[in-house]
Amino acid sequence: MRDRSLRRIQLTSCMVLVGLAAIGCQKKPAGPTGAGMQGLPVQTATVVLAPVAQSSEYVAAIKSRRSASILPQVNGLLTQILVHSGDHVKEGQTLMVIDPRQQQAIVDSQRATERQKKALYDYNAVEVERQHKLFDAGVTSRDAYDQAQQSYQNAKADYESAVEARKTQEQLLAYYKIQAPFDGVVGDIPVHVGDYASPLNTSPMLTTVDENKDLEAYIYVPTERSSEVHDGLEVDITDNSGNLLEKTKIDYVSAQVDSALQGVLVKAPVHSTSEILRNAQMVKAAVIWSTKSMATVPVLAVTRQGGQSFVYVAQPQGGHFLAVQKAVALGDTVGNSYSILSGLNPGDRVIVSGTQFLANGMPVMPMGG
Repeated sequence: MRDRSLRRIQLTSCMVLVGLAAIGCQKKPAGPTGAGMQGLPVQTATVVLAPVAQSSEYVAAIKSRRSASILPQVNGLLTQILVHSGDHVKEGQTLMVIDPRQQQAIVDSQRATERQKKALYDYNAVEVERQHKLFDAGVTSRDAYDQAQQSYQNAKADYESAVEARKTQEQLLAYYKIQAPFDGVVGDIPVHVGDYASPLNTSPMLTTVDENKDLEAYIYVPTERSSEVHDGLEVDITDNSGNLLEKTKIDYVSAQVDSALQGVLVKAPVHSTSEILRNAQMVKAAVIWSTKSMATVPVLAVTRQGGQSFVYVAQPQGGHFLAVQKAVALGDTVGNSYSILSGLNPGDRVIVSGTQFLANGMPVMPMGG
């Protein structure tokens, strides 16, 4: 009886184990635990070849072909300043007045002397005519007539000398009025009423008058490149922010080297209005030596780390794309792009958006380019 109960328990246990095994065999295998990482959507641009100017940039000075430094030509105190800096003046317009009273007194005295000499000249002219008639009538001698002629000639010479002396002093008097030599714009006025003006080198310049047209860019090219510079080379004139102001060409190359600057002076005409360029303005001038085809990338594609420039290239791998960081050597800018000296090839797809979120080898999904 006891053996029969034991066999019944063992049979029941086997049936339970068989059922559990069957249930385990029917269970489906578990699916994958998670989906694969998706790439970051990015905009791309294809590296292309473009003509790039090979240039050198120099500081240039804008100068007018008609620019005058106004210096005093006589001594005296400034009594009037009739213009202000920036005024537009006409040729012959009075700018300043130097006290003319002393010179005016000299002119007045010379005029009086001239009148005196004229009276004596007129008298001797009448006298020589009278002596001539008396001599012809046999009333007076040849000696008296000759003396009358001599007196007349002396009086005439004295009068003519007085006239020229008066004219000279009047010309000097004109120098006490400082006048504009041509139509132009008044520059800085460093003097004041009451200052002493003198033609000596120690006297300050009174002002300048500049005609703000027929301007030229003065550029000093280093001597090591002097053999490459010639008439007709293109020059881009830009402001300090890099904005293009004017395109022009070199039309003058100096035959000498400036000993102080160790450069060769070249000039290029500029025709911009006074609102854009003015006399004595400092600008940047890019002398374009040649043009060649180079790979270019948008400025937005370039990042910098530790002084090195990099771009991210969308590189295909196994049906997907990875952001691969590449070091590049940058050349000149071409509009909104950089020229590339090394590091990229035409056809590469550079990433131009979201570069701050990228890491080398990171999956991406290119869009555009």
